[in-house]
Amino acid sequence: MSTPRNAARRLESDPRLRTLAKAGYAATGLVHVMLGALVLAVAFGGDGDADQSGAFRALAGTPAGLVTLWAVALALLALALWHAVAAFAGAGEKSTGSRRLSEAGQALAFAVLGVIAIVVAVGGRSDGDESVKETSSGLLSIPGGPFILGAVGVGVLVAGIAFGVIGGRRSFRKKLSVPGGGMGTLVVTLGVVGYVAKGVSLATVGVLLGVAAIRVDPREAGGLDGAVRALLELPAGPLIAIAVGGGLIAYGLFCLFRARYARL
Repeated sequence: MSTPRNAARRLESDPRLRTLAKAGYAATGLVHVMLGALVLAVAFGGDGDADQSGAFRALAGTPAGLVTLWAVALALLALALWHAVAAFAGAGEKSTGSRRLSEAGQALAFAVLGVIAIVVAVGGRSDGDESVKETSSGLLSIPGGPFILGAVGVGVLVAGIAFGVIGGRRSFRKKLSVPGGGMGTLVVTLGVVGYVAKGVSLATVGVLLGVAAIRVDPREAGGLDGAVRALLELPAGPLIAIAVGGGLIAYGLFCLFRARYARL
């Protein structure tokens, strides 16, 4: 008897969707390489928005950039669909609620990235930091808003810590068919550095949201660009920001390899 969950499981194993999902990992890698480059530019005193919107605008400015940007957007949405299907279908009898929650969270994250890419592709202006501040302002204006914003900040902070733990424990290898030899060592090294750097960036965003909630001041909130600029204000901040930027590039390269070696 066919059920929605069985249909989702068949779709999850469809080789065409899996191919599109791998293209989504490649698109994620490209975005993070450009994002890391923007963070490095800001760390060295340059201008620009060191966030996903800035990365998409930079991509659109390259030769054939608009076509590439649309391809990236569609690949990200395909990857979001794959994670959504995986969340609904589960992972078999041994699947857990936490894993399905993780799949749903990834589906939402990639869908948001895909939508931002489309906004930039059609000529819209998307400012990550301003969007975070506006959303924070809206939350702080409602009853219990500071607690909601604080909870979001804690959630982002926990996600950042989780990325760091995944990198430190190298548990991302479970989702890869890691090749042998020097290539395998390269992939794992990029994964460790990349996951830790992404964890630091997410944790910093979570802290900014928490500060905004505690002070009931949306101006304290910020996205990735705000996180980078907050890091620059710390002792040895430029060095930390440079490390994060380099780490995000490493994460991007890891995602490009993941497109080749992912277990889906």
